[in-house]
Amino acid sequence: MSAASAPSNPITPAGYAALKARYDHLLGTERPRITEIVSWAAGNGDRSENGDYLYGRKRMREIDRELAHLARRMKAARVLDPADQPDQSRVFFGACVEIADEDDTHRTVTIVGDDEQDAGADRIGWSSPLARALRGAAAGDLRTVRLPGGEKEWEVLAIAYPERTG
Repeated sequence: MSAASAPSNPITPAGYAALKARYDHLLGTERPRITEIVSWAAGNGDRSENGDYLYGRKRMREIDRELAHLARRMKAARVLDPADQPDQSRVFFGACVEIADEDDTHRTVTIVGDDEQDAGADRIGWSSPLARALRGAAAGDLRTVRLPGGEKEWEVLAIAYPERTG
């Protein structure tokens, strides 16, 4: 499947690796450490006033919820390598896009999976309003984005995709 017709939950190989690393860390390091603390605290008598026990049980539930969430996200994810995009003249999943607004303010964004978006690093999620507006655009195209504060028009200046590695 090409990135042009990306599924509802696309993710880059690096994004998937980050989800998997978090899952493995929680399952292999955090959970066993908390289980050990809870077991030790349970052996100390009255559990109703045992802070280590109560905190440990609470933290264990948080870890289990996050593990379940990560497992669902990884199962639903479709790993797409942006370097494999056949039509690199248009904006699709994984594109690094230079855009300019009406005030000639330039911005470069990379369109990534929703699970790996990071606004501070200009990595926007595939289903964000800006990414949806930019999908399929070519250099020179104007795209209008509907935002809570009103509409904003962006011009696509340049499109790039990562090079194949390895």
